[in-house]
Amino acid sequence: MTLTVREIINATGGKLLTDDSRTFSGVSIDSRSINEGEIFFAIRGEKFDGHTFLDKALLKGSGAVVDSRPAVLAKDRTIIFVKDTLGALQDLAHFLRTRLDIPVIAVTGSNGKTTTKEMIYAVLSKRFNTLKNEGNLNNHVGLPLSLMKLQPEHEAVVVEMGMNAPGEIKRLCEIAFPTHGVITNIGTAHIGRLGSHEAIRNAKLEILNGLKVVVVNADDSLMMQGIAKAGNFSGDVVTFSINNDSQVMAKDIQTTENGINFTLNIKDAGSVPVSLNVHGTFNVYNALAASAAGFSLGVSAEEIRAALESFRAFSMRFEIVKTKGMTIINDSYNANPSSMEGSLKELVRLGVEGRKVAVLGDMRELDEYAEDAHRTIGKMVSEMGVNVFIAVGEMMSLAAEECLKAKKDRPSPEVYTFKNIDSANENIMDILKHGDSVLIKGSRSMQMDKVAGRILNVI
Repeated sequence: MTLTVREIINATGGKLLTDDSRTFSGVSIDSRSINEGEIFFAIRGEKFDGHTFLDKALLKGSGAVVDSRPAVLAKDRTIIFVKDTLGALQDLAHFLRTRLDIPVIAVTGSNGKTTTKEMIYAVLSKRFNTLKNEGNLNNHVGLPLSLMKLQPEHEAVVVEMGMNAPGEIKRLCEIAFPTHGVITNIGTAHIGRLGSHEAIRNAKLEILNGLKVVVVNADDSLMMQGIAKAGNFSGDVVTFSINNDSQVMAKDIQTTENGINFTLNIKDAGSVPVSLNVHGTFNVYNALAASAAGFSLGVSAEEIRAALESFRAFSMRFEIVKTKGMTIINDSYNANPSSMEGSLKELVRLGVEGRKVAVLGDMRELDEYAEDAHRTIGKMVSEMGVNVFIAVGEMMSLAAEECLKAKKDRPSPEVYTFKNIDSANENIMDILKHGDSVLIKGSRSMQMDKVAGRILNVI
């Protein structure tokens, strides 16, 4: 989708500093990867200022949007001055989105956002030419950059929306103007910043404003209470669940060597058998959320089944690798208390004959809740039937301490503690044995993927 100088100025309220009327093929905020024909937005971040790289960007790009007037204007380049370059980027993304009268599905929730977004994309692509945001470009910068890739031929959009504080989902919705919303669940991610589960729920429910349809988890009682209290929501509510009656349900769930089989029941659309090629009950919930979103947009049950069965796990998200007598479960992308609990349950549920080994790193962004959350994980490990607990990090050492002293009617797990990734990697191969099933999980900043790399490179 091309952009004219006039369109950019109208969308951003900017002022043209050069005499130019060219069109642009896209935007960029990275001077290293800008292409000819793109316009550079000089974004100011906490650790960088795009204006520093303005000259370099103009060597390859066709122009720039700035909020600091250059001392010298580059020749044969378009320079547009705005009050705030980030705000201008967001305004331009909103302008592009509203030019197309198409459904936009926004996905939020404490856990499973990215996987659910990818599953929805697979489902919608059976019926529509669909755009998605790549990876987890889900914030105030990544979302507008994703919307900049809209083309006239697109028929639907699915985007992930992340948040760390109240008001952030509201702002992302102002940019993307979604017609459909999906809330996967309410967990403990960012509880240290928001203060309570209710505050997390209220921040997620900011997505409701202006939606035609919201898709919610009927097995999440806190979420359903919030929906019930949202008296000003006039759109349709589509529910999905495993345990409670809803429009979209999974029945007869069975774990297989390759993933999970279940029967997908969609009210008024029939039932189909589904064989997911990913593990974990949480992925059944993600698949149900995607099914409900597809159903709300007219995708048939058979099309949904085909899309879900073609889906494959993403790197570091409960990615299972079986090699040389060991099963490695690489779930190292991120962690919070609720996702940690879910992954531990799946480790135990796998039902393999060898030892069940949990290699867990610190969970971040919990603030004053951190100690209690980690000690709770330690009790959980002691009670679930985990055979070996390898704790990595200062806070996870508290979980190890709790695991050792917890009362239980089963043999105690072997417990090892390491201060950091490097010390864990030095010793882990002396702990693991043939036949082990090994879960690796922790917050992204803990770099637990290095443990997975160490194991997979050695065995």
